[in-house]
Amino acid sequence: MAIDPVKLDRLAQVAVKVGLNLQEGQDLLLTAPAEALPLVRRIAAHAYAAGAGVVTPILSDPQVTLARYAHARDESFDSAPDWLFEGMAKAFDANTARLAIAGDDPLMLSSADPAKVARANRAQSRAYKPALKKIAGFDINWNIVSYPNPDWARRVFPDLPEEEAVARLADAIFAASRVEGDDPVAAWATHNAQLHARCAWLDGQAFRSLHFTGPGTDLTVGLADGHRWQGGASVARNGITCNPNIPTEEVFTTPHALRVDGHVSATKPLSHQGTLIEDIRVTFAGGAITEAHASRGQDVLRQLIDTDDGARRLGEVALVPHSSPISASGLLFLNTLYDENAACHIALGQCYAKCFHGDPTPEQIQAQGGNSSLIHVDWMIGSDQVDIDGIKPDGERVAVFRKGEWAQAV
Repeated sequence: MAIDPVKLDRLAQVAVKVGLNLQEGQDLLLTAPAEALPLVRRIAAHAYAAGAGVVTPILSDPQVTLARYAHARDESFDSAPDWLFEGMAKAFDANTARLAIAGDDPLMLSSADPAKVARANRAQSRAYKPALKKIAGFDINWNIVSYPNPDWARRVFPDLPEEEAVARLADAIFAASRVEGDDPVAAWATHNAQLHARCAWLDGQAFRSLHFTGPGTDLTVGLADGHRWQGGASVARNGITCNPNIPTEEVFTTPHALRVDGHVSATKPLSHQGTLIEDIRVTFAGGAITEAHASRGQDVLRQLIDTDDGARRLGEVALVPHSSPISASGLLFLNTLYDENAACHIALGQCYAKCFHGDPTPEQIQAQGGNSSLIHVDWMIGSDQVDIDGIKPDGERVAVFRKGEWAQAV
């Protein structure tokens, strides 16, 4: 069994034409695992055919990453190539598009020293901030897609021979990315229209908060003042309409960093920086996590929420029906890009500037309740046993989800 070359080419086409909507003359900065070179090459071909200026790929290799944890001096884990990320920020200032191909082994660092992993992540987050600011602020058109590399495939299908596991993961990626039909660009146009209809309904409700209830969950998520719902394709500050995530099934907005209260239990494990964190249970008061527990990966969870002051607060709340194609696949991808699109989720850390009406400044975003942090980490809290009510400013409650599905037609 092999990766279907026709569908791989369609995925590259969707990444360029739907994900990025790359413009003639626009440069493209692309990062990917070395194993994803077949997709990198197809994306480059489609990008140049669309009139790209220069396509610059930056490849990573798991063996190089692991060599650092096996042999590097201790001081290495407090350093990161800030010169690289400053260069990325400069490229984004010049309207370079950004594309990331995901696909690393999700548990690559599971045997590494958690303290060193945490230190390296903090250093990386600090160094990446100039570039992340451009992405989180939606200054440019950007996109993430995935490639089924063997290490990832073996994690998802541990009982299958490697070749069959890769083929199965490839098929799952192609299905979730809507590239199985002859016209994937049209399929994405239809899907985007459906997501936009959901956003319009939610914006029309102008909820002050969302109330989640289910097993282990009784959580009220206040919404930022002037929040706006987003989902599917949207317009970046450079004027280009793009789909940042492929696949995507979510509609999402910005919580109020000071108005989250109650307790919540994760419904799926979180794969974070090479560690699987299971059975997350946290309590919020006044917007901040006051208690955090996990049956596995607790040390990593605690290090994560101690990254900075904003790491204990929410930067995103997202709604995804339990019947989404990714959920219906029954697979745990161990990859946030996929697993977050199988269930409603929340994200610790940095909020998205695009989830506000108007074009507020960073100071206005903070005043309206937007959170700021070096991290943005999504984890899943939805299932077919979770209900959600929207609460309006006058206290009126409106059913939004019942048993994991939309309660209102649009």
